[in-house]
Amino acid sequence: MQKPILSKSTFIRGLQCEKSLYLYKHHYNLKDETPAQLQAIFNQGTNVGLLAQELFPNGADASPSSHFKMQESVFKTQEFIAKGETIIYEATFQFNGVLAALDILVKETDGWKAYEVKSSTSVSDTYIYDAAIQYYTIVNSGIDLKDISIVYINNQYLKNGPINIQELFTIESVFDRVLEVLPIIPNQVQNLKQVIKQETIPNIDIGAHCDSPYSCDFKGHCWKHIPDYSIFDISNLRTNKKFQLYDQGIVTLDQIDLENNPLNANQLLQVTSELNSATHIDKENISTFISDLNYPLYFLDFETMGSAIPIYDNTRPYQQFVFQYSLHVQKEKEGELQHFEYLAETTTNEDPRIVFVKQLIKDCSTSGDILVYNIGFERGKLNDLITLFPAHANEINNIINRLKDLMIPFQKRWYYTPEMKGSYSIKYVLPALVPELSYQDLEIKEGGTASTIFAQMASAEFTGDYAKKRKDLLEYCKRDTYAMVKIYEVLKEII
Repeated sequence: MQKPILSKSTFIRGLQCEKSLYLYKHHYNLKDETPAQLQAIFNQGTNVGLLAQELFPNGADASPSSHFKMQESVFKTQEFIAKGETIIYEATFQFNGVLAALDILVKETDGWKAYEVKSSTSVSDTYIYDAAIQYYTIVNSGIDLKDISIVYINNQYLKNGPINIQELFTIESVFDRVLEVLPIIPNQVQNLKQVIKQETIPNIDIGAHCDSPYSCDFKGHCWKHIPDYSIFDISNLRTNKKFQLYDQGIVTLDQIDLENNPLNANQLLQVTSELNSATHIDKENISTFISDLNYPLYFLDFETMGSAIPIYDNTRPYQQFVFQYSLHVQKEKEGELQHFEYLAETTTNEDPRIVFVKQLIKDCSTSGDILVYNIGFERGKLNDLITLFPAHANEINNIINRLKDLMIPFQKRWYYTPEMKGSYSIKYVLPALVPELSYQDLEIKEGGTASTIFAQMASAEFTGDYAKKRKDLLEYCKRDTYAMVKIYEVLKEII
């Protein structure tokens, strides 16, 4: 059998960007390293796919012995069909240089039906093209396919006991939508095959397509001419406007003609601050913000995780589940700093949120303002906990009513310095205001990694040093609230 030229994934890659396809085929070494968080998403997709097989149990598995031997699956699939198997996992077909693997192929009384599993919560246009290339390959391989469906996550499913896969998954036929785009598939296949056969890299410049529908893993190569700080970092500037500037040959902030390229007030502040190396401080508003705070002061931060397959009862797919908090407390001005923390245990399947709530209520006491960074997040999680534990509604509402947002002075640009690079994220504000303090000395440096690690622990998939990683989680969350303390101290010094 001739070696395939395109796979389902490279077909979708080529539709997004022909240059990306060519680089993938001929210059794979230029591909960006896969971040741990993205790999965790891929792993989650694999787990979802395996669980979805239980919708059609006892199937024959046509998986290859390795990812590099996909054609094995073509032969296995042919053998299973010849033997009369009616349910085949990872059924794989090849036609016209295209190889496409399908999650589940089922022969029902009215004929063969295809099911492709996605870990998302809806059917996107990209999934239609994904299904169309599968349909094209399967049907032209001699299978009379009666229907093709996308199996995806029902985000309204509420876990109560063992996972009910019939309720967890939604099966939606995309047969009619696939037939609508099917006529253009052969030409797309032919075009992409020609792209791969070219002797030179396609001359395609960077653009909005670099991140749509997926963030391309060759951006490190294609964007290497863009400096670390550029027009693409201008806060809240629309993507099309950024590329309008780029198309004019404008890349750095000093190249912007402000008369012909007007910016809003915050964007203008960002640009002029960078050009003049100037820090902007609105002492009056900062003073009002600080004077409005009441001691004892609490500095609070939550960590959450979301999983496609719910781990605990009374949770939904992708619901943000609180598993940790850090709390620094200063009872009076210049008073000693105290620290409290909570990290859920994962050695049992018991919902840890009631322990989280009780300890948080105790640690936050009943008076004094509670500073958070991005109030909408913590407030939203606390309201979720009220719904879950109405008996503690009064105590949780007391916490909610005392919340104050430390992000406001930076979001409103009362304090802005060039080192913030247009962002009011604490990861930018901290090194700008307190350069001696950062996250770089920590094993865990951002919240996404913390969420991934805890999810692995909770689902019994973590294989590292459990005790050490729990300590790393505590250190990361503690750094978040200590960072808030130090930022607050800088603001106090200003006034």
